[in-house]
Amino acid sequence: MTSHTPDSARDLNRNVRREWRRLPRMDDTELDDLIVKLYDTEAVKFGTFTLKSGLTSPVYFDLRVIVSYPDLMSQVSSLLWRRAGAGGARFDCACGVPYTALPLATIFCVTERVPMLIRRKEAKTYGTKRLIEGLIRPGEVCLIVEDVVTSGSSVLETARVLRGEGLKVTDAVVLLDRGQGGRERLAAEGIVLHSVISISRLLAVLVGSGRIDASASSSVERFVRENQTCGWRAEPRGVLGYAQRAALPRTHPLAARLFTLMEEKSTNLCVSADVSSAAELLELADAVGPHVCVLKTHVDILEDFSPAMATALRELAQKHNFLIFEDRKFADIGNTVKHQYEGGVYKISSWAHMVNAHAMPGPGVVEGLRAIGQPLGHGCLLIAQMSSQGCLATAEYTQAVVKMADDYPDFVFGFISTSRVSSDPEHIHMTPGVQLRSGGDGLGQQYTSPDEVICSKGSDVIIVGRGILASSDRLKAAEEYKVAGWEAYLRRMSSL
Repeated sequence: MTSHTPDSARDLNRNVRREWRRLPRMDDTELDDLIVKLYDTEAVKFGTFTLKSGLTSPVYFDLRVIVSYPDLMSQVSSLLWRRAGAGGARFDCACGVPYTALPLATIFCVTERVPMLIRRKEAKTYGTKRLIEGLIRPGEVCLIVEDVVTSGSSVLETARVLRGEGLKVTDAVVLLDRGQGGRERLAAEGIVLHSVISISRLLAVLVGSGRIDASASSSVERFVRENQTCGWRAEPRGVLGYAQRAALPRTHPLAARLFTLMEEKSTNLCVSADVSSAAELLELADAVGPHVCVLKTHVDILEDFSPAMATALRELAQKHNFLIFEDRKFADIGNTVKHQYEGGVYKISSWAHMVNAHAMPGPGVVEGLRAIGQPLGHGCLLIAQMSSQGCLATAEYTQAVVKMADDYPDFVFGFISTSRVSSDPEHIHMTPGVQLRSGGDGLGQQYTSPDEVICSKGSDVIIVGRGILASSDRLKAAEEYKVAGWEAYLRRMSSL
């Protein structure tokens, strides 16, 4: 096989795009033949099946079996390619949803000479520790390949990882759409779903060919009608501005307040005030206060903390209209974090508008903090990802964190993360490790630019520490980051 440089591979794919119209079109006979083959190979089964969700379904799709039928694999891959072209999808590379769609995507890409990416379900603990394998070119468009779509969650999980790497995802192609709401959910996230087979077409062909009877078809149709997927919001997060998200009925009051002041002050900058004296902290807060939406503290590094200092900080927050975020990273059992939050020397709940917590201890950590903070109108950010090199938060862990946030909507209002991890427009995402130029500090911290964080990775708030604190003119540096972050947000909105 002839090798290609990255540039020539990309150019080749552009040439392939121009040849869409030369491909043979899908016809009814070919689709009907495929549906019958899927039934005959038991990739589609009828009976009584318990799904992963716990529901009892009259139909089950097990497309993993087709890997044992090379001709069928080739036919399916060809139809996926042609369906994407017929639907007008335009892309630079493709990625299969792990694991069933990986062989389909491989044949798809090798046959049509499309650059391929592979998504891991979890990062390796050695080597590059990457979730996406292959040549990644931020800004390029990646097509997602899937076998079956029900709710669309697997496609969305893959899209989030790809978008987190700076890729654009606008289309997905699937062999079978079960018709249970996945298409609508993906559309709400800016992804057009192109399906080769619909559930209605599949049932009609199998009844017509005598594979199933009318009662089996009716049972499946009733199941589909009665089990539409839910739990997703119709408003795609990326389409809404800060002010619009503040007005959503399910937005936490603290998140609404933050979204509103961000819009009013034209800033999405959070300054990380990692200083060791109370006087320096108050001086910094007074100087940068007009330019930030949040001031983040590490109270336990102060050498002279006092209740008077906490009171003065609250007064400055009111004066300059910003929120105080104590970066305590609670990570203990519920009873312990209650005391850490409310009592001790710092009495954090008396002056910080928001805190954060690790989800590793389980829901008890949220319940303990919630018991103190929720009555006060305070909120919590869960740590879903970290910007440090070698972070052990896997994709599965991040997904569990998002689920935990959904379980406590009256207290958890967002995430500390390196990219967008939740599709809900009510959730706010704050990203640490931001500097005007990407890089690292030699101690594991990985820096990302404001444009990457806001535009490419879909976050909302940039958290800047040393980029401002290490500057000889902290006020000027804060102003520069404020402008950079806000302009990135405006570019994100104008690109929609």
